[in-house]
Amino acid sequence: MTNSGRSSFINRRDFVKTAAAGSVAFSGFPSIVPSFVLGKNAPSNQINIGQIGCGRIAQTHDLPETFKNKNVRIVGVSDVDRSRQQGCKRLVEGWYAKRDGGSRSVDIKEYDDYHDMLANKDIDAVIISTPDHWHAQPAIEAALAGKHIYLQKPTSLTIEEGRQMSDAVQKAGVVFQLGSQQRSMSPWPQFKKACELVRNGRIGKIHTVKIGLPFDPAGGVSTEMPIPEGFNYDMWLGSTPYVPYTIDRVHPENPHDRGGWLRLEQFGAGMITGWGVHHIDIAHWGMDTELTGPIEVEATAEFPTTGLWNVHGKYEARARYKNGVEMLMGDYPNGVRFEGSDGWIFVSRGNVGVTASDPTSGDNKAFQASDPKILGSEIGQNEIHLYASPEQHQNWVECIVDKKETISPVEVAHRSCSACLVLHAAMKVPGKLYWDPKKEEFKDNVEANKLLSRPQRYPYGTNYVQYKKG
Repeated sequence: MTNSGRSSFINRRDFVKTAAAGSVAFSGFPSIVPSFVLGKNAPSNQINIGQIGCGRIAQTHDLPETFKNKNVRIVGVSDVDRSRQQGCKRLVEGWYAKRDGGSRSVDIKEYDDYHDMLANKDIDAVIISTPDHWHAQPAIEAALAGKHIYLQKPTSLTIEEGRQMSDAVQKAGVVFQLGSQQRSMSPWPQFKKACELVRNGRIGKIHTVKIGLPFDPAGGVSTEMPIPEGFNYDMWLGSTPYVPYTIDRVHPENPHDRGGWLRLEQFGAGMITGWGVHHIDIAHWGMDTELTGPIEVEATAEFPTTGLWNVHGKYEARARYKNGVEMLMGDYPNGVRFEGSDGWIFVSRGNVGVTASDPTSGDNKAFQASDPKILGSEIGQNEIHLYASPEQHQNWVECIVDKKETISPVEVAHRSCSACLVLHAAMKVPGKLYWDPKKEEFKDNVEANKLLSRPQRYPYGTNYVQYKKG
């Protein structure tokens, strides 16, 4: 796979101008009329979906959950690692063959370059299950191509990228869903119930939220290794600097194992975004701060001094919001604890994970309160009832059909990620930082504001959004 097939580039200024005009029929893409909008008499009323990224989360979570929806069809897969791409193709074809009793053959199209997938007018939507540094760019390009988007968290590598992506998706008018599945009823109904109880005053006036996250280990071997055959390593690095290939920097041969990129700041911020997006998203839901962010933050963190992996280890962080609530993060039980004037509620995943490699608390104490009666409290008809989603992927599909907003729309998704990135900046810059959630910049702190964006390695990155001419 090479970049020779890309005929044109646009810079950020041109992209913003185009997006602002509300045009999704961008010069390289035909106008898309998904089959389902034509009604029951259409030649096909199914939603055709392409899978971008074919690793652990795609094969063990995103695809299996999407398969459960009867009116969708996975029609293509794309990955820069051809072995993973072919494994994903076999997975999808095998599933359909089993479902149909082997009555018909299925041929899933492979794309070495996802831009070719986005140019396919027969594809209505894409699932993006790539590493963190490859989230914002394909999401922007999918929006410009008129594709509906399911994006794994976190939304972006930087706050600037996240803002570009949110603006592009909103202006394109496509249906966006973030993989923040703790909001949906399956498999964890306790998160919605906890937030409803908090929002309806069952623990009095909320004043503190405590969040516990797992930590990443130090380690990793940095010795350069030959790049595997069939792996487009240059494209995998994307907008980040070129560094020698080593398996601990990328991903293991087993596509179901966690990749080393999760533990490298070149490709992400570590657990503060990896799991922090999940828990801060729930905190925002319960605090009613989904479309804003903290106004004051400070943090300290331990960073490895040996080995390849360099994301934060143990840390302590504090964030204060305009409504007066303080959010504390550190060595607490894995989950979210809301504390109010009349009691507290703790909610977590318990011992239920999404993938086999997910860290869990190892017990069933996923929903607790200072008084057990709080948990059984019914939400009255005239009280606050939060958005009810049966399952994250199902909600996305239903919203595509019904042309409605999902439970995790793009701006809410961006704000949960940006809060994490603000705290990550506080780990790097000593002292108290003051954040302006409207301008999305730190007040009077040049060093902290330098962390809002990163240089991008041309031709990759959101500043060089790429498209193909038809």
